[in-house]
Amino acid sequence: MTATRDSYQASDITVLEGLEAVRRRPGMYIGSTGPRGLHHLIWEVVDNSVDEAMAGHCTRISVTLLADGGVEVVDDGRGIPVERLAKTRRSALTTVLTTLHAGGKFEEGAYIKSGGLHGVGVSVVNALSSRLEAEVRRDGHIWVQEFLDGEPKTKEPRKLREAKKTGTTIRFWPAKATFTETTWFDYDVVASRLRETAFLNRGLEITLVDERETPTRKEVFHYRGGLVDFVNHLNSKRDPLHPHIIDLIEEGDDAEIEVAMQWTTSYIETVLSFANNINTHEGGTHEEGFRKALTKAINDFARAKNLLKEKEENLTGEDVREGLTAVVSVRVKDPQFEGQTKTKLGNTEIRSFVEKALNRHLPEWLEKYSPEARRIVEKCIGAAKAREAARKARELTRRKSGLESGGLPDKLADCSSRDPGESELFIVEGKSAAGPAKAARDSTTQAILPIRGKILNVEKARLAKALQNTEVQDIITAMGTGVGDDFDISKARYHKVVLLADADVDGAHIRTLLLTLFFRHMRPLIEYGYVYIAQPPLYRVKVGTQVHYLKDDPALAEFQKEHPKVKPTRFKGLGEMNAPELRDTTMDPETRTLVRVEMEDAARAEEVFETLMGDDVPSRKYFIQQNAGDVRFLDI
Repeated sequence: MTATRDSYQASDITVLEGLEAVRRRPGMYIGSTGPRGLHHLIWEVVDNSVDEAMAGHCTRISVTLLADGGVEVVDDGRGIPVERLAKTRRSALTTVLTTLHAGGKFEEGAYIKSGGLHGVGVSVVNALSSRLEAEVRRDGHIWVQEFLDGEPKTKEPRKLREAKKTGTTIRFWPAKATFTETTWFDYDVVASRLRETAFLNRGLEITLVDERETPTRKEVFHYRGGLVDFVNHLNSKRDPLHPHIIDLIEEGDDAEIEVAMQWTTSYIETVLSFANNINTHEGGTHEEGFRKALTKAINDFARAKNLLKEKEENLTGEDVREGLTAVVSVRVKDPQFEGQTKTKLGNTEIRSFVEKALNRHLPEWLEKYSPEARRIVEKCIGAAKAREAARKARELTRRKSGLESGGLPDKLADCSSRDPGESELFIVEGKSAAGPAKAARDSTTQAILPIRGKILNVEKARLAKALQNTEVQDIITAMGTGVGDDFDISKARYHKVVLLADADVDGAHIRTLLLTLFFRHMRPLIEYGYVYIAQPPLYRVKVGTQVHYLKDDPALAEFQKEHPKVKPTRFKGLGEMNAPELRDTTMDPETRTLVRVEMEDAARAEEVFETLMGDDVPSRKYFIQQNAGDVRFLDI
């Protein structure tokens, strides 16, 4: 895909509006003012550098977590233009940093394959930083400009010494007045995102440095294999079914497609899709084209080699994708995003583009590696047999209409409201906890579903086996959405699913098993923000006539600094709490604390669930040791 021109001058900067709205409502521009929004500041700056790489003008990006809490991003691109912009009568650099929606990606031809989703870019970072420094190497010199609380200290960039190389350096310090929850950048979150970006941009070298640690921590992400290396990474804890990873690439006038995929012996389907480097969690037309072409190619090969008999039905998409790990990446001239989180590609022309590309290249690969292709088909046929065995079990879990209760689990204490938007389902661990929960609830909007013990680990089982588990059946039936390929988010009977388990190790394990079920077979519940984790207290402390509830041991230790002589009462489980205590601490919307489960990075989520719930024991042990002390924020 080629650009119509290669311009990047001041005249390429288009101005749409100012920054005041960002300061007033930051969540509208970065999602939240919590950890997710904080890290989004880094993504905005890095995405600008990646745009330069996608345009062929940048080969290296360096991200440094500074010792004083700031972040530095350096690239070797062309450098942000610094000459005066006629429309704003200010430097292009100043305009880009102080005006929302001012950037090269809005002007036709400047960035043909821009990765920016909304184009808000570095101006939002400046608006939400107490301080920002910009250094540009361009036009034979170094240019610098500093900003405080979004405002430039000098009217124009200052021209410094000569420079032979080009590029841009942005340093910023998040405003504590905005990010009141935390201004601490999580190294693993940043590393995961940068690693993913390097996979998606073959040959781009991205360095991450953490100067907050002693000695300084450093990683370099550089993948000449691109998506092939990505699939290798995703399958590092799985057993591949065939040695050669499928890698298909095609370039058109207005779009590019690359697909890398490999089947494993597991039962888990992992298909990650991207459009212009944006992780399209909700799929879209590129995924639709991929799935259709894949199913057709496998069936055609199976028929041609007589692996499927004449009277046997074709394999379904679900059969074909069992155990498949695939990364689908498209680059589109004018991407149209839609869906709940604006991460679903809507370009209709991309569906046929992807489908035609795979229809050309995939049959060639299957013929070239025919023995491997036969193993793939044999696995797909095995999946089809398992699917048929699961059909009756799945029928039992299909949703009844909202007014029917005959098909709902007997142990479900349903709410009287039939409005999913106000209805909440509490999945409660054990019968002893169910009693207080039922007594504490608002029966109009809150439903209680007790589960017995630990549900099946669906990471290690086919869906057919999972559907034989009574607890899994009850959860799916209560939700009404169906499961797997039958899942329909519009049929969700509750828009809040709250996991209510004991504040101990067993409770944490139960929550993880439930999250694995949702992530693997009911993922839109997480993507639409319907899944929450309750925060029941572990301790009750009485000071005088006042009762205080403390979530965990760190909270107790902090409380005892001011009240060293108090004697806490430890709850052994939810069943020990009476109804008023459970209502006040965990169920009443006015006083409770819930943690929403979010999925910022699908690849990182895949890795976490594979590590925690898969068969690789050493990896799981290492992960727990590294992360046991930092569980303030749950963001899979």
